[in-house]
Amino acid sequence: MTIPETAVARPAERTTPATGSGLWRASVARSSVELKSFFRNRQSLFFTLLLPVVLLVVLGSIFSGTVPGTHTDFKQVFVAGIIACGIMSVSFNGLAISIAIERDTGMIRRLASSPMPKSAYFIGKIVRVVVTGVLEALILIAVGVTLFHLPLPGAVDHWLTFMWVLVLGATACSLLAVAFSALIPNARSAPAIVTLPFLVLQFISGVFFPYSQLPAWMQTIAAWFPLKWMTQGLRSVFLPESFAVVEPAGTWELGRIAAVLGAWCVAALVLSLLTFRWRGPNVR
Repeated sequence: MTIPETAVARPAERTTPATGSGLWRASVARSSVELKSFFRNRQSLFFTLLLPVVLLVVLGSIFSGTVPGTHTDFKQVFVAGIIACGIMSVSFNGLAISIAIERDTGMIRRLASSPMPKSAYFIGKIVRVVVTGVLEALILIAVGVTLFHLPLPGAVDHWLTFMWVLVLGATACSLLAVAFSALIPNARSAPAIVTLPFLVLQFISGVFFPYSQLPAWMQTIAAWFPLKWMTQGLRSVFLPESFAVVEPAGTWELGRIAAVLGAWCVAALVLSLLTFRWRGPNVR
């Protein structure tokens, strides 16, 4: 009896290590799926992309006046914080919830047993976070400039700071989302479990209130997490140099911001490698 050639080729494909071109094609295909599924999901689109815009418009229209000790409009301070919040919303909230849903439905398990290189799954997630994070930031900047007269920086070094804060912050929050997804028992509980820490961090990280006006114990807790440093870094981009005196250290501390966000990237990567599950908790 002759065995068809295709019958023996498939197992070999599954066990053969992916070549560079194979990983590239799989990553491009997975990235395309990630972006299409995100933009076609209206609920996800609203809560991940549009909710920070709604918060910016509503709360930015309520608050008025200047920050005590400065000539800076509080609305501009608020816009810088919301941009950081929007980046974390895309990278942490959206990613952790989507991973929980895919694990609950068995999609991650099926992908793990398919010929697709496992790294392509994470590359697709990163591409989705980068694209949506940049889009989120651009939308919030446009709203801030149009409605609240947010001054755009003219110096190139400010835009470079904006880029590395966005990249490091989004990377740290994305890896945290991968690790945090291990704590989510099922897809139904994902939004509540993810939203709680995100909401708390917003209030204590200088997003809605000037960071220096928060109680000392809140500042101490917030300093352990990326959102505080992302917010401070973006304030250095969009606010005048004179505003730095309001910061607890009296300076922008850009070196420290880079070090903390970089350390979070490394720590979150280790946590992700140790905790990520390709199967749901009830699957053996």
